[in-house]
Amino acid sequence: MATTQEVRQAERYEPQVIEPKWQQIWEETGIYSNVQEDPTRPKWYHLVMFPYPSGNLHIGHWFSYAPADAAARYKRMRGYNVLFPFGFDAFGLPAENAAIKHGIHPRVWTMQNIAHMKKQLRSLGGMFDWSKEVITCLPEYYRWNQWFFLQFYKRGLAYRAKAPVWWCPTCQTVLANEQVIDGRCERCSTEVYRRDLEQWFLRITAYAEELLRFDGIDWPERVITMQRNWIGRSEGARIVFRSEQGDPIEVFTTRPDTLWGATFLVLAPEHPLVQKLTTPERRAEVEAYIDQARRRSDIERTSTEREKTGVFIGAYAINPANGQRIPIWIADYVLMQYGTGAIMAVPAHDQRDFEFARAFGLPIVVVIQPRDRTLDPATMEEAYDGEGVMVNSGPFDGTPTEGGEAIRRVIAWLEERGVGRGEVTYRLRDWLISRQRYWGTPIPIVYCDHCGIVPVPEDQLPVLLPEDAEFMPTGQSPLITHEAFVNTTCPQCGAPARRETDTMDTFVDSSWYWYRYLSPHENERPFDPEKVAYWTPVDQYTGGIEHAILHLLYSRFWTKALADLGLVNHREPFLRLFNHGVILGEDGEKMSKSRGNVVDPDDLVARLGADTVRLYLMFIGPWSQGGPWSSRGVAGVQRFLQRVWALVTETLDVPVDTAEDEQARALRRLVHRTIKHVTDDFETFSFNTAIARMMELVNELSRLRETTVVRMPVWREALETLVLLLAPGAPHLAEELWQRLGKPYSVHQQSWPAYDPALAAEETVELVIQVNGRVRDRLLVPAAIDEDEAVARARELERVQAYLAGKRIERVVYVPGRLVNFVVSDTAD
Repeated sequence: MATTQEVRQAERYEPQVIEPKWQQIWEETGIYSNVQEDPTRPKWYHLVMFPYPSGNLHIGHWFSYAPADAAARYKRMRGYNVLFPFGFDAFGLPAENAAIKHGIHPRVWTMQNIAHMKKQLRSLGGMFDWSKEVITCLPEYYRWNQWFFLQFYKRGLAYRAKAPVWWCPTCQTVLANEQVIDGRCERCSTEVYRRDLEQWFLRITAYAEELLRFDGIDWPERVITMQRNWIGRSEGARIVFRSEQGDPIEVFTTRPDTLWGATFLVLAPEHPLVQKLTTPERRAEVEAYIDQARRRSDIERTSTEREKTGVFIGAYAINPANGQRIPIWIADYVLMQYGTGAIMAVPAHDQRDFEFARAFGLPIVVVIQPRDRTLDPATMEEAYDGEGVMVNSGPFDGTPTEGGEAIRRVIAWLEERGVGRGEVTYRLRDWLISRQRYWGTPIPIVYCDHCGIVPVPEDQLPVLLPEDAEFMPTGQSPLITHEAFVNTTCPQCGAPARRETDTMDTFVDSSWYWYRYLSPHENERPFDPEKVAYWTPVDQYTGGIEHAILHLLYSRFWTKALADLGLVNHREPFLRLFNHGVILGEDGEKMSKSRGNVVDPDDLVARLGADTVRLYLMFIGPWSQGGPWSSRGVAGVQRFLQRVWALVTETLDVPVDTAEDEQARALRRLVHRTIKHVTDDFETFSFNTAIARMMELVNELSRLRETTVVRMPVWREALETLVLLLAPGAPHLAEELWQRLGKPYSVHQQSWPAYDPALAAEETVELVIQVNGRVRDRLLVPAAIDEDEAVARARELERVQAYLAGKRIERVVYVPGRLVNFVVSDTAD
């Protein structure tokens, strides 16, 4: 047993002293800075989603970055050449709106916030490589946004078109479809409406088919499903109806075999033929309906919960299949931007059309009869969208619809007559990048009365955003009133010309930033191709699920376009994606100032230290889920670190002079099991269970501290192992304790501890014993036990025998290391 003379005088754990000390040493020695390519080691590019410079890091930021930093540190200790860069997504509405609110220029506000956030990030103790920092609002970055735009323009991937767009009257700008949530602006929650404007688009639809494939990447199924649904691939036919005046009205349908059941057409209120075909007596009602529809979001308009609304425009079309005269209506559940903006309504076989027909007394004609019953339009209560046999369909009567044969035959019939063709369509629309705001990348285009649209020559980039422009919103781009910016000369003919005054969507900035990290100060090209070849694609990307569609879809498109430009040699940006959860307030609600449940990380660091906060965020629950903040929980982690401190600092001088006994050998087995479990947990980002394993080890060390084990070699091994395992999560404490153990600088440049599989093997396991699937007892057995022995021991248990008595065992289910389940019947043996 260790005596009081053999332990050090108790010394307080003071993170407020330790953490700044090591942060300064790390910076002076540059152990995380200027990471270079190293062909002798496997590379690991860990990317975190960079933040908007909002002014303060909140606890949600820490929940993103602290576990990610631990994961990057772990990979480094496993021998990987790890790149872990950081930057700021500095353009866009958040910065501009805040600047307007505070009466300060967006650039000044942004750069002040970045300086403050960098100070906060350093207090986190992260291993970010600040030599790779990117700030997207600086010309050295956005110059390359403009360069990429010009390359896309040359290849037809960037174009200008007039289109109906969502307009936010509060933000005074156009929004992408994805930025409209339930008919409101995602930024300010103002109700939005449609406007027709000339806009710049990127042709993301050119990659729609490829974007549906996720080969070779490990992404959450939830994200993959969301992207596939957003792209919305549909196979079917494009069919041409004609108005009685002869105007072609094209519709897309996935069920051309129901064409003979089309009893009316429905146009989107925005369809260009509506104005031409509406009869005078119907015009007032039609115009009122159009105005109403413009104020509803796509989600609201297409909701299956809403009562169907619509207006007859007074005109008729001819069904090309049977020559029938059918009425033309408009309804807001048809969207101009999806398909052709017109549908053939087949109420017997489409539920939306059925509800519409019932609401307005329109005819219903059955053209697909199921095999098990006969449908009667007069008694149908819902549409039938299953398979069956074609009826009331002229030459196709009796054709079975199973297997798609009917669809293929009808498409061939349409193509022979020149009234339709097979087609694949997508829900995905081209990416609208024009913004009528100041704080963004100027679009490098000039308008000349003689030459038309003229790209700015590459050697004239960047087109600088003028710092003296008026940035208050007016409903048009603030750059319009800046004469020195607007007025220029045509690059082709030298005549007076005007610059494009729209700026780019901020998602352009975030669609390629990980490439710029590799060579952030390149002047002659957007990135160094040799560095890109070594580091990319990104090995691990971590961030929130909220970017599943916008940022992640745009990034995939951008990477594929760069591959086609010959700039990168891969077609997916991120090999692995991990979406973490969110931190809630102590009341279990989303944190907000109005609820008074916001947790200030700066205050926590000042009081408890960064390591305590980091480790608690890793311990709070599965990183994929998050959980509510707990003051008691974070205090528990603080006590845990204090115990670690005491175990190491107070037993440093105990002499090693005692031979190991069985108790020591048991500790060594526990150490090796801990290494194995923590290693496995770090590989799957299961940080909470990894820390729980370390806590179990600390508990055992605390129990053994007053025994002779502290005088044995295993004690020192256990302490060194514990410090190494803690290093990714509590980097400052681990660094200090590693030094006090007399080990070389730095703990973060040491190898991750290895374990002996024989020592790490569980000696015993607990089997759950079930009868007919219900738990009846539990049994502790050797881990290497075979099935016969396990079953025999289970049958001997008194509580199990009570449920087996008088029964016949039909079979036994055995899951090694987990359970024995007796499946029994009531018949006795």
